[in-house]
Amino acid sequence: MTFTAFPEAELFLPESGEPALRWGLIGPGWIAGEFVDAVHEHTAQRFVAVASRSLDRATAFASEHGIESAFGSAAKMLARPDVDVVYIASPPGAHLAEGLAALAAGKHVIIEKPLASSAVEAQLLADAARAAGVLLMEAMWTRYLPQTSVIRALLADGALGEVRAVVADHGQAINPGPEHRLSRVDLGGGALLDLGIYPLQFDSMVLGAPTRVTAIGGLTDTGVDEYASLILNHDGHAQSTLTTSMVTRTPNSAVVAGSEAHLFVAPTFYNPTSLSVTGNDHFATPMHWDDPTSLRGFAALSWEATALARFVGEGSTESPLHTLDETVSILATIDEARTQLELQAIGSRAGQGIGSGA
Repeated sequence: MTFTAFPEAELFLPESGEPALRWGLIGPGWIAGEFVDAVHEHTAQRFVAVASRSLDRATAFASEHGIESAFGSAAKMLARPDVDVVYIASPPGAHLAEGLAALAAGKHVIIEKPLASSAVEAQLLADAARAAGVLLMEAMWTRYLPQTSVIRALLADGALGEVRAVVADHGQAINPGPEHRLSRVDLGGGALLDLGIYPLQFDSMVLGAPTRVTAIGGLTDTGVDEYASLILNHDGHAQSTLTTSMVTRTPNSAVVAGSEAHLFVAPTFYNPTSLSVTGNDHFATPMHWDDPTSLRGFAALSWEATALARFVGEGSTESPLHTLDETVSILATIDEARTQLELQAIGSRAGQGIGSGA
Protein backbone atom coordinates (compact mmCIF):
# COMPACT_ATOMS: atom_id res chain seq x y z
CA MET A 1 0.00 0.00 0.00
CA THR A 2 1.08 3.56 -0.63
CA PHE A 3 -0.09 5.10 2.65
CA THR A 4 0.45 4.41 6.33
CA ALA A 5 -2.26 6.51 7.98
CA PHE A 6 -5.75 7.71 7.20
CA PRO A 7 -6.19 11.39 6.37
CA GLU A 8 -8.07 13.67 8.73
CA ALA A 9 -11.79 13.92 8.10
CA GLU A 10 -13.08 17.27 6.88
CA LEU A 11 -16.09 18.22 8.99
CA PHE A 12 -18.95 20.61 8.37
CA LEU A 13 -18.86 21.86 11.94
CA PRO A 14 -21.66 24.25 12.93
CA GLU A 15 -21.01 27.88 13.77
CA SER A 16 -17.84 27.94 11.68
CA GLY A 17 -18.73 31.10 9.79
CA GLU A 18 -21.78 29.86 7.88
CA PRO A 19 -24.95 32.01 7.98
CA ALA A 20 -27.82 30.96 10.24
CA LEU A 21 -30.56 30.50 7.65
CA ARG A 22 -34.31 30.34 8.17
CA TRP A 23 -35.73 27.14 6.72
CA GLY A 24 -39.13 26.18 5.39
CA LEU A 25 -40.35 22.62 4.83
CA ILE A 26 -42.66 21.10 2.22
CA GLY A 27 -43.79 17.54 2.89
CA PRO A 28 -43.95 16.85 6.65
CA GLY A 29 -43.37 13.10 6.71
CA TRP A 30 -41.12 10.69 8.58
CA ILE A 31 -37.76 11.63 7.06
CA ALA A 32 -38.63 15.31 7.36
CA GLY A 33 -39.10 14.85 11.09
CA GLU A 34 -35.71 13.17 11.42
CA PHE A 35 -34.08 15.94 9.42
CA VAL A 36 -35.69 18.78 11.36
CA ASP A 37 -34.75 17.26 14.70
CA ALA A 38 -31.14 16.74 13.58
CA VAL A 39 -30.92 20.31 12.28
CA HIS A 40 -32.33 21.83 15.47
CA GLU A 41 -30.13 19.77 17.77
CA HIS A 42 -26.82 19.87 15.92
CA THR A 43 -26.66 23.02 13.75
CA ALA A 44 -27.14 26.78 13.86
CA GLN A 45 -29.95 26.47 11.30
CA ARG A 46 -33.63 26.78 12.22
CA PHE A 47 -36.91 25.74 10.64
CA VAL A 48 -39.44 28.56 10.89
CA ALA A 49 -42.26 27.23 8.70
CA VAL A 50 -43.82 24.00 7.42
CA ALA A 51 -46.33 23.53 4.58
CA SER A 52 -48.62 20.67 3.66
CA ARG A 53 -51.79 20.27 1.61
CA SER A 54 -53.37 19.50 5.00
CA LEU A 55 -53.20 22.42 7.41
CA ASP A 56 -53.96 20.05 10.29
CA ARG A 57 -51.00 17.88 9.35
CA ALA A 58 -48.70 20.89 9.03
CA THR A 59 -49.88 22.26 12.38
CA ALA A 60 -49.35 18.94 14.15
CA PHE A 61 -45.85 18.60 12.67
CA ALA A 62 -44.97 22.17 13.65
CA SER A 63 -46.11 21.58 17.21
CA GLU A 64 -44.16 18.32 17.51
CA HIS A 65 -40.91 19.74 16.12
CA GLY A 66 -40.89 23.28 17.50
CA ILE A 67 -41.66 25.17 14.29
CA GLU A 68 -43.45 28.48 14.70
CA SER A 69 -45.56 28.67 11.51
CA ALA A 70 -47.72 26.13 9.64
CA PHE A 71 -49.40 26.55 6.25
CA GLY A 72 -52.02 24.63 4.32
CA SER A 73 -50.30 25.28 1.01
CA ALA A 74 -46.74 25.60 -0.21
CA ALA A 75 -47.58 28.82 -2.07
CA LYS A 76 -48.48 30.64 1.15
CA MET A 77 -45.24 29.60 2.79
CA LEU A 78 -43.15 30.51 -0.27
CA ALA A 79 -44.60 34.02 -0.19
CA ARG A 80 -43.02 34.60 3.23
CA PRO A 81 -39.88 36.78 3.05
CA ASP A 82 -38.55 35.26 6.29
CA VAL A 83 -37.87 31.87 4.61
CA ASP A 84 -34.36 31.67 3.13
CA VAL A 85 -34.16 28.02 2.12
CA VAL A 86 -36.80 25.36 1.43
CA TYR A 87 -36.36 21.66 2.18
CA ILE A 88 -38.65 19.48 0.02
CA ALA A 89 -39.38 16.04 1.47
CA SER A 90 -42.48 15.05 -0.49
CA PRO A 91 -42.54 11.93 -2.77
CA PRO A 92 -40.31 12.21 -5.86
CA GLY A 93 -43.29 12.62 -8.18
CA ALA A 94 -43.89 16.06 -6.65
CA HIS A 95 -40.29 17.26 -6.60
CA LEU A 96 -40.32 18.97 -9.99
CA ALA A 97 -43.39 21.14 -9.45
CA GLU A 98 -42.58 21.99 -5.84
CA GLY A 99 -38.92 22.62 -6.61
CA LEU A 100 -39.71 24.93 -9.52
CA ALA A 101 -42.16 26.88 -7.36
CA ALA A 102 -39.60 27.33 -4.57
CA LEU A 103 -36.88 28.39 -7.03
CA ALA A 104 -39.26 30.85 -8.71
CA ALA A 105 -39.89 32.36 -5.27
CA GLY A 106 -36.16 33.06 -4.99
CA LYS A 107 -35.49 30.49 -2.27
CA HIS A 108 -32.45 28.27 -1.92
CA VAL A 109 -33.68 24.69 -2.26
CA ILE A 110 -32.62 21.27 -0.99
CA ILE A 111 -34.68 18.32 -2.24
CA GLU A 112 -34.71 14.85 -0.73
CA LYS A 113 -33.16 12.20 -2.91
CA PRO A 114 -33.85 11.61 -5.66
CA LEU A 115 -33.76 15.23 -6.83
CA ALA A 116 -36.44 14.31 -9.38
CA SER A 117 -38.06 11.27 -10.98
CA SER A 118 -35.90 11.43 -14.12
CA ALA A 119 -32.84 13.11 -15.57
CA VAL A 120 -35.03 15.35 -17.72
CA GLU A 121 -36.86 16.65 -14.66
CA ALA A 122 -33.61 17.10 -12.76
CA GLN A 123 -32.17 19.12 -15.63
CA LEU A 124 -35.24 21.40 -15.59
CA LEU A 125 -34.65 22.05 -11.89
CA ALA A 126 -30.94 22.68 -12.44
CA ASP A 127 -31.66 25.12 -15.27
CA ALA A 128 -34.23 26.98 -13.16
CA ALA A 129 -31.83 27.27 -10.21
CA ARG A 130 -29.05 28.62 -12.40
CA ALA A 131 -31.41 31.13 -14.00
CA ALA A 132 -32.61 32.30 -10.58
CA GLY A 133 -29.09 32.48 -9.15
CA VAL A 134 -29.99 30.48 -6.05
CA LEU A 135 -28.56 27.28 -4.60
CA LEU A 136 -30.11 23.91 -5.43
CA MET A 137 -28.82 20.61 -4.10
CA GLU A 138 -30.00 17.06 -3.62
CA ALA A 139 -30.22 15.93 0.00
CA MET A 140 -27.67 13.16 -0.50
CA TRP A 141 -26.47 13.14 3.12
CA THR A 142 -23.79 10.50 2.50
CA ARG A 143 -21.70 13.01 0.53
CA TYR A 144 -21.28 15.17 3.65
CA LEU A 145 -20.46 12.48 6.23
CA PRO A 146 -16.94 12.47 7.75
CA GLN A 147 -16.13 9.07 6.22
CA THR A 148 -16.83 10.36 2.71
CA SER A 149 -14.23 13.09 3.05
CA VAL A 150 -11.72 10.41 4.05
CA ILE A 151 -12.64 8.28 1.03
CA ARG A 152 -12.26 11.25 -1.31
CA ALA A 153 -8.82 12.01 0.13
CA LEU A 154 -7.66 8.39 -0.22
CA LEU A 155 -8.75 8.33 -3.85
CA ALA A 156 -7.15 11.70 -4.59
CA ASP A 157 -3.87 10.51 -3.02
CA GLY A 158 -3.89 7.28 -5.04
CA ALA A 159 -3.77 5.20 -1.86
CA LEU A 160 -5.54 2.28 -3.57
CA GLY A 161 -3.60 2.53 -6.80
CA GLU A 162 -5.68 2.56 -9.99
CA VAL A 163 -9.32 1.82 -9.22
CA ARG A 164 -10.43 -1.37 -10.98
CA ALA A 165 -13.84 -2.10 -9.48
CA VAL A 166 -16.63 -0.87 -7.24
CA VAL A 167 -19.08 -3.24 -5.56
CA ALA A 168 -21.96 -1.81 -3.54
CA ASP A 169 -25.50 -2.73 -2.59
CA HIS A 170 -28.56 -1.36 -0.84
CA GLY A 171 -31.48 -3.66 -0.19
CA GLN A 172 -34.23 -3.38 2.41
CA ALA A 173 -37.07 -5.78 3.23
CA ILE A 174 -39.74 -3.15 2.73
CA ASN A 175 -42.19 -5.27 0.72
CA PRO A 176 -44.48 -2.29 0.02
CA GLY A 177 -48.12 -2.89 -0.78
CA PRO A 178 -49.61 -1.69 -4.07
CA GLU A 179 -50.76 1.64 -2.59
CA HIS A 180 -47.43 2.46 -0.95
CA ARG A 181 -45.53 5.35 -2.54
CA LEU A 182 -42.69 3.00 -3.50
CA SER A 183 -45.12 0.95 -5.58
CA ARG A 184 -46.62 3.87 -7.47
CA VAL A 185 -45.21 5.09 -10.77
CA ASP A 186 -46.88 8.50 -10.37
CA LEU A 187 -45.08 9.12 -7.07
CA GLY A 188 -41.66 8.13 -8.38
CA GLY A 189 -41.59 4.70 -6.78
CA GLY A 190 -39.22 1.79 -7.25
CA ALA A 191 -36.08 0.44 -5.64
CA LEU A 192 -33.62 2.27 -7.90
CA LEU A 193 -34.79 5.80 -7.12
CA ASP A 194 -35.25 5.22 -3.40
CA LEU A 195 -32.48 2.76 -2.51
CA GLY A 196 -30.30 2.05 -5.53
CA ILE A 197 -29.41 5.71 -5.80
CA TYR A 198 -27.03 5.26 -2.84
CA PRO A 199 -24.68 2.71 -4.47
CA LEU A 200 -25.04 4.61 -7.74
CA GLN A 201 -23.94 7.91 -6.22
CA PHE A 202 -21.07 6.11 -4.49
CA ASP A 203 -19.92 4.64 -7.79
CA SER A 204 -20.28 8.03 -9.47
CA MET A 205 -18.15 9.69 -6.79
CA VAL A 206 -15.40 7.10 -7.29
CA LEU A 207 -15.44 6.51 -11.06
CA GLY A 208 -17.70 9.14 -12.61
CA ALA A 209 -20.37 8.46 -15.19
CA PRO A 210 -20.42 4.99 -16.77
CA THR A 211 -19.77 4.43 -20.45
CA ARG A 212 -22.13 1.46 -20.57
CA VAL A 213 -25.04 0.31 -18.39
CA THR A 214 -26.30 -3.27 -18.23
CA ALA A 215 -29.26 -3.97 -15.95
CA ILE A 216 -31.30 -7.02 -15.04
CA GLY A 217 -34.08 -7.28 -12.47
CA GLY A 218 -37.82 -7.38 -12.03
CA LEU A 219 -40.85 -5.15 -11.84
CA THR A 220 -43.80 -5.16 -9.47
CA ASP A 221 -47.34 -5.68 -10.71
CA THR A 222 -47.73 -1.89 -10.46
CA GLY A 223 -44.88 -1.33 -12.93
CA VAL A 224 -42.03 -0.05 -10.76
CA ASP A 225 -38.65 -1.76 -10.39
CA GLU A 226 -38.65 -4.16 -7.44
CA TYR A 227 -35.02 -5.28 -7.55
CA ALA A 228 -32.11 -4.81 -9.92
CA SER A 229 -28.46 -5.61 -10.53
CA LEU A 230 -26.39 -3.19 -12.59
CA ILE A 231 -23.05 -3.72 -14.28
CA LEU A 232 -21.44 -0.39 -15.14
CA ASN A 233 -18.47 -0.16 -17.45
CA HIS A 234 -16.10 2.80 -17.18
CA ASP A 235 -13.28 3.94 -19.43
CA GLY A 236 -10.13 1.92 -18.91
CA HIS A 237 -10.26 -1.22 -16.80
CA ALA A 238 -12.93 -0.35 -14.22
CA GLN A 239 -16.24 -2.13 -13.79
CA SER A 240 -18.88 -1.73 -11.11
CA THR A 241 -21.41 -4.19 -9.75
CA LEU A 242 -24.34 -2.55 -7.96
CA THR A 243 -27.49 -4.15 -6.59
CA THR A 244 -30.68 -2.93 -4.99
CA SER A 245 -33.91 -4.44 -3.71
CA MET A 246 -36.99 -3.41 -1.79
CA VAL A 247 -38.04 -6.98 -1.00
CA THR A 248 -35.01 -8.26 0.93
CA ARG A 249 -32.24 -6.83 3.09
CA THR A 250 -28.77 -7.14 1.62
CA PRO A 251 -25.39 -6.53 3.34
CA ASN A 252 -25.45 -2.78 2.48
CA SER A 253 -21.69 -2.51 2.20
CA ALA A 254 -19.36 -1.02 -0.39
CA VAL A 255 -15.93 -1.89 -1.76
CA VAL A 256 -13.50 0.06 -3.91
CA ALA A 257 -10.87 -2.27 -5.34
CA GLY A 258 -7.63 -0.81 -6.65
CA SER A 259 -4.45 -2.13 -8.17
CA GLU A 260 -2.61 -1.70 -4.84
CA ALA A 261 -5.27 -2.08 -2.14
CA HIS A 262 -8.99 -2.22 -1.54
CA LEU A 263 -11.27 -0.09 0.63
CA PHE A 264 -14.17 -1.65 2.54
CA VAL A 265 -16.98 0.57 3.80
CA ALA A 266 -18.79 -1.27 6.57
CA PRO A 267 -22.58 -1.61 6.65
CA THR A 268 -24.49 0.48 6.33
CA PHE A 269 -22.12 2.27 3.98
CA TYR A 270 -24.38 5.29 3.35
CA ASN A 271 -24.74 5.96 7.12
CA PRO A 272 -21.99 7.01 9.57
CA THR A 273 -19.77 3.94 9.72
CA SER A 274 -16.19 2.64 9.68
CA LEU A 275 -13.66 1.96 6.94
CA SER A 276 -10.79 -0.41 6.37
CA VAL A 277 -8.04 -0.47 3.78
CA THR A 278 -6.18 -3.68 3.00
CA GLY A 279 -3.24 -4.21 0.66
CA ASN A 280 -3.64 -6.72 -2.14
CA ASP A 281 -1.06 -9.14 -0.74
CA HIS A 282 -2.70 -12.37 0.36
CA PHE A 283 -1.85 -11.93 4.07
CA ALA A 284 -2.09 -8.14 4.23
CA THR A 285 -3.29 -6.65 7.52
CA PRO A 286 -6.26 -4.25 7.29
CA MET A 287 -5.95 -0.69 8.56
CA HIS A 288 -9.11 0.60 10.27
CA TRP A 289 -10.74 4.01 10.55
CA ASP A 290 -13.69 4.93 12.76
CA ASP A 291 -15.82 8.08 12.64
CA PRO A 292 -14.28 10.36 15.31
CA THR A 293 -17.50 12.32 15.89
CA SER A 294 -20.42 11.49 18.13
CA LEU A 295 -23.08 11.84 15.43
CA ARG A 296 -24.68 8.54 14.58
CA GLY A 297 -27.82 7.50 12.77
CA PHE A 298 -30.10 10.26 11.55
CA ALA A 299 -28.39 12.84 13.76
CA ALA A 300 -25.78 12.90 10.99
CA LEU A 301 -28.34 14.42 8.61
CA SER A 302 -27.20 17.66 10.21
CA TRP A 303 -23.89 17.61 8.30
CA GLU A 304 -25.63 18.35 4.99
CA ALA A 305 -27.64 21.23 6.50
CA THR A 306 -24.49 22.97 7.72
CA ALA A 307 -22.85 22.23 4.37
CA LEU A 308 -25.71 23.94 2.54
CA ALA A 309 -25.45 27.01 4.77
CA ARG A 310 -21.69 27.15 4.17
CA PHE A 311 -22.19 26.95 0.40
CA VAL A 312 -24.79 29.74 0.57
CA GLY A 313 -22.40 31.87 2.62
CA GLU A 314 -19.69 31.31 0.00
CA GLY A 315 -22.05 32.41 -2.77
CA SER A 316 -22.23 28.95 -4.39
CA THR A 317 -25.31 27.95 -6.35
CA GLU A 318 -24.66 24.20 -6.11
CA SER A 319 -22.76 21.74 -3.97
CA PRO A 320 -19.13 21.32 -5.03
CA LEU A 321 -19.26 17.82 -3.54
CA HIS A 322 -22.34 16.73 -5.49
CA THR A 323 -22.85 19.00 -8.45
CA LEU A 324 -26.07 19.40 -10.37
CA ASP A 325 -24.47 17.93 -13.50
CA GLU A 326 -23.47 14.82 -11.54
CA THR A 327 -26.94 14.56 -10.01
CA VAL A 328 -28.49 14.64 -13.49
CA SER A 329 -25.96 12.07 -14.71
CA ILE A 330 -26.82 9.63 -11.91
CA LEU A 331 -30.51 9.92 -12.72
CA ALA A 332 -29.71 9.32 -16.39
CA THR A 333 -28.07 6.02 -15.38
CA ILE A 334 -31.21 5.11 -13.41
CA ASP A 335 -33.36 6.06 -16.42
CA GLU A 336 -31.36 3.73 -18.64
CA ALA A 337 -31.53 0.88 -16.11
CA ARG A 338 -35.29 1.28 -15.70
CA THR A 339 -35.76 1.31 -19.47
CA GLN A 340 -33.85 -1.96 -19.77
CA LEU A 341 -35.91 -3.55 -16.99
CA GLU A 342 -39.16 -2.46 -18.63
CA LEU A 343 -38.06 -3.87 -21.99
CA GLN A 344 -37.11 -7.15 -20.32
CA ALA A 345 -40.54 -7.32 -18.70
CA ILE A 346 -42.22 -6.74 -22.06
CA GLY A 347 -40.07 -9.43 -23.65
CA SER A 348 -40.83 -11.84 -20.82
CA ARG A 349 -44.57 -11.32 -21.15
CA ALA A 350 -44.35 -11.77 -24.92
CA GLY A 351 -42.40 -14.99 -24.46
CA GLN A 352 -44.94 -16.31 -21.98
CA GLY A 353 -47.71 -15.47 -24.40
CA ILE A 354 -46.01 -17.41 -27.23
CA GLY A 355 -45.36 -20.36 -24.97
CA SER A 356 -48.97 -20.47 -23.85
CA GLY A 357 -50.26 -20.53 -27.39
CA ALA A 358 -51.63 -17.00 -27.27
